[in-house]
Amino acid sequence: MPDLEAILLVGGQGTRLRPLTLGTPKPLLPTAGVPFLAHQLARARSFGVRRIVFATSYKAAMFEPAFGDGSAFGLSLEYMTEETPLGTGGAIRNAGEALDAGSDDPVLILNGDILSGHDIGAQVRLHRDRQAAVTLHLTEVDDPSRFGCVPTDEAGRVTAFLEKTPNPVTNRINAGCYVFTRSVIDSIPRDEVVSVERETFPGLIESGQLVMGYADRTYWLDVGTPSAYVQGSRDLVLGRLASPALPGPTGEYLVLEGARVSPEAKIQDGTVVGARVVVEAGATVAGSVLSDDCVVEAGARVSDSVVGQRARICAGTVVRDAVIGDDAVVGPGNELQHGVRVWPGVELPERALRYSSDV
Repeated sequence: MPDLEAILLVGGQGTRLRPLTLGTPKPLLPTAGVPFLAHQLARARSFGVRRIVFATSYKAAMFEPAFGDGSAFGLSLEYMTEETPLGTGGAIRNAGEALDAGSDDPVLILNGDILSGHDIGAQVRLHRDRQAAVTLHLTEVDDPSRFGCVPTDEAGRVTAFLEKTPNPVTNRINAGCYVFTRSVIDSIPRDEVVSVERETFPGLIESGQLVMGYADRTYWLDVGTPSAYVQGSRDLVLGRLASPALPGPTGEYLVLEGARVSPEAKIQDGTVVGARVVVEAGATVAGSVLSDDCVVEAGARVSDSVVGQRARICAGTVVRDAVIGDDAVVGPGNELQHGVRVWPGVELPERALRYSSDV
């Protein structure tokens, strides 16, 4: 396959992931030991992508220091910023200014919050073979009512874009990875707020242009919520989705440099133990992300949760399905669960919050 160019959409504010995204854009959150985007960059490179234009907006200045010119990934990276958010279509059009591709060339569009195991090469080949205007990755889900669904005819041509409905006509949904013919990007109005889902794609279908669907049932996850973010990190560590960017072997846990884990602690279920983290004797950590420099004290139990940088989980505390912000302190004997979020720098006194009546 000839060298490919791609646009990576990383402008969103990640509001569903707060407080994790108050200081860090969602695509830079540590996921299985590296910034989330490192997995996407390494995967794109493995499918022949050589140049990627970042479409940035929220905390735009943080991306270039993280990835530089891309040479560490064997890529050439360029950064384009929207001064005001322009929607998916407007972001693609704005980033398109930096493309080298010719008008008939395919351009890969990636969303900065999707983990996917699909064959990007096969999607691009389908696009070329059918000479489509756009080819969308479609994934099949058990409950399509939570998404907009995308019906296709027997030849794979997309026939409509349907908003969320209680009675979906298909279980195939838009999976957020597109191949555009360059001229289609250039036809999107410049400096205007445009949604590809509500305007560009339906407009192409209406005007008779060919929009194809590349459907499969490989691994796919939108990491936009805390539970999905934790799941994505866990699945990468456990090897449920292969990533060339994983900084260690797959297994029950991934321990980064400088971490100190007591031999009497139990770490399992795809947990990441960040750099310089301390996990004391008798602590149990399962399926969680322990960010750099945090501390889990003796006897604490952490599961399905994110513990922020420099945060401290004090002795005997239970943290389950929770998000603990950077620099927060959860005092001894607290019991946090059911999606509770502790904001950065907050200090919870001893036994301040309980879900059970146990003393």
